[in-house]
Amino acid sequence: MRRLLLIGLLFPVLSWAKDSTVMSWLDNRFRIDPSVEQASFMVKRAENSQPIVLVRPDGKKYYSVRHPKHVSWYEEPGMDIISIEKPMPGPWQAVGQVTPTNKIIVLSNLELEVADMPARLYQSETLKFTARLFESGQPLHNRDFLDRVKMSVVFYEYIEGSEDLPREAWPSPIPLGEFADDGHNYDEVPGDGVFTVAMPITVQPGKYRVRITSGNGIFLRTVEQEVLVYPTPMTASFIQGRGRNESHQVVVETEAGALKPGSLAAHIVQKNPEGKMRISQQHAMPDEDGLTVRLPNGEAPGRYSWSGWLYGTDNFNDRELIFQLPETNFAVMAELQLDRNLEDFRAQQEARAKQEELLKLAAEKQAAREKAMKVILGANLLIVVLVVAVVFLWRKRKIKKALEEDSLVVPAA
Repeated sequence: MRRLLLIGLLFPVLSWAKDSTVMSWLDNRFRIDPSVEQASFMVKRAENSQPIVLVRPDGKKYYSVRHPKHVSWYEEPGMDIISIEKPMPGPWQAVGQVTPTNKIIVLSNLELEVADMPARLYQSETLKFTARLFESGQPLHNRDFLDRVKMSVVFYEYIEGSEDLPREAWPSPIPLGEFADDGHNYDEVPGDGVFTVAMPITVQPGKYRVRITSGNGIFLRTVEQEVLVYPTPMTASFIQGRGRNESHQVVVETEAGALKPGSLAAHIVQKNPEGKMRISQQHAMPDEDGLTVRLPNGEAPGRYSWSGWLYGTDNFNDRELIFQLPETNFAVMAELQLDRNLEDFRAQQEARAKQEELLKLAAEKQAAREKAMKVILGANLLIVVLVVAVVFLWRKRKIKKALEEDSLVVPAA
């Protein structure tokens, strides 16, 4: 027993300052070196057993439900993870159902390294953002620990001097995503200590404080940055084809000077009523600022949807931009039938208007013809009256002249 205790006391105290230390000492004791600024204890215990009690070198006890603010405690069946800022140097002890098979792992001096945010963020873009955990300056690869880390990125509206305001006046947190190290989505390699988040910038344009923290309190590290969010530099509009032979269109327009000419590209996914997908892709020509993607029209009536991604290059710092287009539904049957009804109605109205116009023209022609006939008849009648009057006057004058001549004749003696 004395030999075992001597071995425990002589164990190099600096061994866990470089690497994770796996311990199975007598009575679950382990030692913390004075150089350790932060330590996380991973205690594997019997399944469904009670959380351990952590005993400091001076005898003070920490419990899962009662511990100081500088202590973070995460528990699950069969494991406790306790993170402590500036732990007391010396021998610690874990009291509980910890077996030599389960052991105790101490992670010391954990650091969170976060990539720098771009100088310009755009509303509605999706940003691939990474963070990484280090232990004593070396990348952390302890899978048991990494699998349980839940880091999140939270935006806060920037208010000058907000720390001096009452707590109720502080800006509300806006969660924008959780990091993952599982090799899915944007994460490249599972368990490599590099956490990745596809962060959708859904906040309004403005200035923000960004904080990256541990969501489940496994480690006590927070990184804060300040960012500016600008309005969306592009818009996408959907134009539905009016007939089965007319393609649908997704028209992308950009703000003048915001993106590099020719950098636009689109990936559009269209789903038919049966859930079958059809993909349409298009990229801009070198001198084009906009883009039009033509989508095939539905072959059968029903409910359709479209979604996709837009890609471009920021003209200010050559940063590649990604914008997700949310799923949007449209009904082919209803829209096409409505168009046909409108076309039939318009054709009927045009035919009726044309018929009325023809009738109106015929009536006007008939009226003009009747008017002309009346004018002709009136003129002819006037001519006849004038002729009769002239003849009457002429005969009257002739008779008068004959009478005058008769009255001038002298009778014979």
